[in-house]
Amino acid sequence: MSTSAGPRLLGPAEVRSLAAALDLRPTKQRGQNFVIDANTVRRIVRESRVTAADVVVEVGPGLGSLTLALLETGASVTAIEVDPALAGALPGTIAEFAPAQADRVRVVLADALHIAELPGPAPTALVANLPYNVSVPVLLHLLALLPSLEHGLVMVQAEVADRLAAPPGSKTYGIPSVKAAWYAEVRRAGTIGRNVFWPAPNVDSGLVAWTRRQPPTTAVSREQVFAVVDAAFAQRRKALRGVLRGIAGSGEAAEAALVAAGIDPLARGESLGISEFVRITEELAGSAT
Repeated sequence: MSTSAGPRLLGPAEVRSLAAALDLRPTKQRGQNFVIDANTVRRIVRESRVTAADVVVEVGPGLGSLTLALLETGASVTAIEVDPALAGALPGTIAEFAPAQADRVRVVLADALHIAELPGPAPTALVANLPYNVSVPVLLHLLALLPSLEHGLVMVQAEVADRLAAPPGSKTYGIPSVKAAWYAEVRRAGTIGRNVFWPAPNVDSGLVAWTRRQPPTTAVSREQVFAVVDAAFAQRRKALRGVLRGIAGSGEAAEAALVAAGIDPLARGESLGISEFVRITEELAGSAT
């Protein structure tokens, strides 16, 4: 923990006061649901395992509730905010509620889904209350863009959290599960109720923690593997022999590649892990040369 005077965290009154000063009306389009409970943001930070040694990327800091809690650890924070009013107000909020930590915050006005680079030192952690409508694309984009990220935790819609952390063969296993597994070990880290937000969302939220691992060793590209994953789940109730026909050129070629990869041609994508998808992609790429 930082040895200097710690930040004051935001409660319901502070959040509403900051919003009123900006004449802010949270919009569903941008997934704006602001955390108003200090215990919740402290829990998120605790589960994220952020330390003073980390440089944290936070997506969608909003009014600063989670940003202030991250500063309690002694970490530095790069906050990416797409809303110009919120991005402009955040430095003032940090100066008021965490003056001793203000020099450890960098605010970037940008859309995290399309950002191409980040200023400052290479980030080591990602902690965010992600906008629910773009949570998976943002997470996957940042994991691909920032290989220096070692660990993190995101809060997303509970159903999305289940999908991200699902193992092969489970009902919620799908494209997000497989693609996240390319980058990291992913686990569910708890559930967050609706009453800690303003305005309260219509769904529960889930915490997803992850730890970076080396991607599979292979000569094919991530994009090639992900194309096979997308095809496998486009018609998830159908056997792989049929759904991979378009990539392979024919059902026979798809079946031959699956057999060579050690996969039952009648298996479905939902039964396979990332390593199996890599093997299939390798065989499909080999048959095309």
